[in-house]
Amino acid sequence: MEQLSVIQRLGNALRTQRAEREFGMDALTRMLEGYLPEEQIAQVRRAAEFAKNVHEGQRRTSGEPYVYHPLAVARILAEMRLDHTTLSAAILHDVIEDTGISREQLATEFGPDVAALVDGVSKIAKIEGRSRAEMQAESFRKLLLAMTQDLRVILVKLADRLHNMRTLGAMASEKKRRIARETLDIYAPIAQRLGIYFIRTELEDLAFANLYPRRYAVLVQAIKAQLGDTRKLIREVEQKLSTVLREEGIGASVVGREKNVYGIYQKMRRKKLKLLKVTDLLGFRVIVNKVDDCYRALGVAHHVYKPVPGEFDDYVANPKSNGYQSLHTSCVGPGGHKIEIQIRTRDMHHVAESGIAAHWQYKLGERDSQSAPQVRAREWVSGLLDEFGSTNAMDFVDNVKVDLFPDEVYVFTPRGEIRRLPRGATSVDFAYAVHSELGDHCVAARLDGQLEPLNTHLRNGQTVEIITSRHARPNAAWLNFVKTAKARAAVRGYLRTQREDEAVRLGRRLLEIALRELNVPAAVLKDEARLQPVLKMHQMHDVEELFAAIGSGERLAALVARHFLPEGEADRQPGQAAPLAIEGTEGLVLDYARCCYPLPGDEMRGHVSTGRGIVVHRLDCRQAKARPQDWVPLAWSDRVQGDFLSEIRMKTIRKRGMLAKVTAEIAGAESSIENVQMPDRAGSEAVEMRFIITVRDRVHLARVLRRLRRIEGVERVLRA
Repeated sequence: MEQLSVIQRLGNALRTQRAEREFGMDALTRMLEGYLPEEQIAQVRRAAEFAKNVHEGQRRTSGEPYVYHPLAVARILAEMRLDHTTLSAAILHDVIEDTGISREQLATEFGPDVAALVDGVSKIAKIEGRSRAEMQAESFRKLLLAMTQDLRVILVKLADRLHNMRTLGAMASEKKRRIARETLDIYAPIAQRLGIYFIRTELEDLAFANLYPRRYAVLVQAIKAQLGDTRKLIREVEQKLSTVLREEGIGASVVGREKNVYGIYQKMRRKKLKLLKVTDLLGFRVIVNKVDDCYRALGVAHHVYKPVPGEFDDYVANPKSNGYQSLHTSCVGPGGHKIEIQIRTRDMHHVAESGIAAHWQYKLGERDSQSAPQVRAREWVSGLLDEFGSTNAMDFVDNVKVDLFPDEVYVFTPRGEIRRLPRGATSVDFAYAVHSELGDHCVAARLDGQLEPLNTHLRNGQTVEIITSRHARPNAAWLNFVKTAKARAAVRGYLRTQREDEAVRLGRRLLEIALRELNVPAAVLKDEARLQPVLKMHQMHDVEELFAAIGSGERLAALVARHFLPEGEADRQPGQAAPLAIEGTEGLVLDYARCCYPLPGDEMRGHVSTGRGIVVHRLDCRQAKARPQDWVPLAWSDRVQGDFLSEIRMKTIRKRGMLAKVTAEIAGAESSIENVQMPDRAGSEAVEMRFIITVRDRVHLARVLRRLRRIEGVERVLRA
């Protein structure tokens, strides 16, 4: 053990020396001397000394002193030439969270701006009863809220995440995968949305390598095998383009690089391409002096290398939402290799690489007060918080994930107004983008004059006309295809409201029945003197909230009803339970069990389930025989409405056209098929079929079964 301890100490010492060389304050100072005045460097040094003292004794999982992590984060931001306030906040970004130093203490030591940035990055304190996922979601919402005040918060957070990803190797495999997934889902897309190219690509590749290490290794090897000596190929194209552009009198610099591995992987998956078909394994940036030179350089590039038809995008005339501008074209390069060429001005390149960070980068000692990327970023974050800020934290994170789209389509309203939507958006997304009322009542759409289903993906340049109906309402099925966070939130909000209304109605019925069993008049629900103590006991604001809690299964009606008994009668025994009449119109708060598929006419009972309301089972279902004290007596109303699901199983001879005959008979019996399964048993002369169909009641189901039994070749038909 002593020998192991010596080895560990030696390893820690070596790691500390290496971290000091790479990320120590002296190394950082040398970088800062290139663009910051001495008095500002002194403040950064003071922040580093403060962080060193308060993090004393803390070590990272990899073994080196913890303080080298915030110093490494500051170095990433220094490479972006960020201001001294941001650098100081980066060095101090963990002190509130990990050392007990308060925001007020930081404000006293380093000023309110630094303190606000550090507080914005810090996770919120643990709240009793909240899961880790909920706490992370709350911290993320806090981060975005801080971004509306100062966008530098997200720059510190992205640099923090980048260094954590670079040093992920020391973590346990499960934690690595969790952090990598979160990075791909949230932080890399945010970097993309804010236009910070180099952080986005490195985060993607590091996350890909940790989440799918085998896929990453195989793809890297395949790319190397396909391209061979990329340095030679890149040098050849750089020299060729530079020479021809110079001869044409266009001042330009040409730089080549390999496309990031995750970008290639995503393109292969999205377009279902083999590696050989990916056109931009190699990319070249042509940086020119003015906008006019972009288009002239494009003509030169197409003269030197043959362009690939259909592979051209003009983001100069049509910038992306994050401010990105560039001409993109794909050409056939030396040896038949396809290459991508991006042409942009120096200012465009500055924004493309740094995005919103350009606002705080020093250029001749001055800052641009309101850069386009910064304005767009602030509008995006403010829009998210206005739209979804009142939802719970988990829903908020889901909506942000949906809203982080890198690609866009441009479509037109019938009046010729342009609407920008994420790629893959549908007519429902368009309708909600125009107005919430239009989305709530849409029933169909005309795309360029042709009627198309609402789930049709929109394409660039289409004119979209939405057809509405006064009686139409959002459909839960829309959640399967809408792409924008606004549309998804609107549909969810409607369904949630609908569910709450149904829960209130069901909860009232259940509580009235429970009161009747105890011989307590329903009038007590209107008696404030009797009602208020019960509401206070259950921490409810009003009686409708109490009804909703009962209807959704969060409270049991029988227990709530006992609280309305006069004092001294708590032991009163209930009478015969009156069954709850089921009409089939209860909606989302009544769920028919998939294990037995109860139908009108079946004997049944219900089980109160938290979040689902009442789950109905047939009385002969095995589930309904367990724990009888937990069940609610139910009965079918005389006014049952709607269609119900039922499962039937068949055995037929193996014969061509049998499935077609069966489905025709089901349709002829005025039933529809929701699902069909036919397990393939090779060599068997019989075929097993399993159908989920819709029927009105047991009588309707019996009619369907009779028709199926008459089919020649059917050996057995029964209700499951």
